[in-house]
Amino acid sequence: MAGDERRLQILRVAMRLFSQRGFRGTTTKEIALAAGVSEAMVFRHFATKEALYSAILDQKACLHDEMDPLQIVGDAVKRKDDLAVFEGIALNALNQHESDPEFQRLLLHSALEEHELAQMFWEKFVRRVYRVLGGYIRERQRDGAMIAIDPPVVIRAFIGMVMHHSLNNNLWDRRQTLLKISNAAAARKFARILLFGAATDKARARGLNGSKKLIRKKARK
Repeated sequence: MAGDERRLQILRVAMRLFSQRGFRGTTTKEIALAAGVSEAMVFRHFATKEALYSAILDQKACLHDEMDPLQIVGDAVKRKDDLAVFEGIALNALNQHESDPEFQRLLLHSALEEHELAQMFWEKFVRRVYRVLGGYIRERQRDGAMIAIDPPVVIRAFIGMVMHHSLNNNLWDRRQTLLKISNAAAARKFARILLFGAATDKARARGLNGSKKLIRKKARK
């Protein structure tokens, strides 16, 4: 097996074991055994544990600084089509989670164990998502297309819907007994809820009027 192929094989085995047993429960010796190589071969390709962790994120395209989270919806961004932007991002994330639940489990293990991979993922990927998507939201707020609310709040609400759906499907409800819906339909509905809410125009108006009355009542006290 060529060097690059062997490196990729070791990496895939490591990701599988980490996702199944966690980081504390997996040794380089076990990775070598499962990959059918010597432990020395593992260290030949990954001189340190940090190199192995970085390679995992790199394999998942999370470490490339030039990667733009909005790239997959570039045309929609140019058109300032907010629905298409958020729907496209959600669909891409849901498809990735569905096709690679192993990586999602690996990240959960890393977070629960307070492993350094979790921090690397946060710094290299999550922060970038907040920065880039937050920039788009602020631009649309200046255009008058979105209400004045902190962009991180919008992003967290959006990611929360997507991640909760994926976690349900990958971990707790794999048969989708609670909600059986395609990724495309879920992405479309999540985007619409984010941008337009779940209430009717009449209910929103009633709620707004009620809030104004409550504010005036408090002001008189």
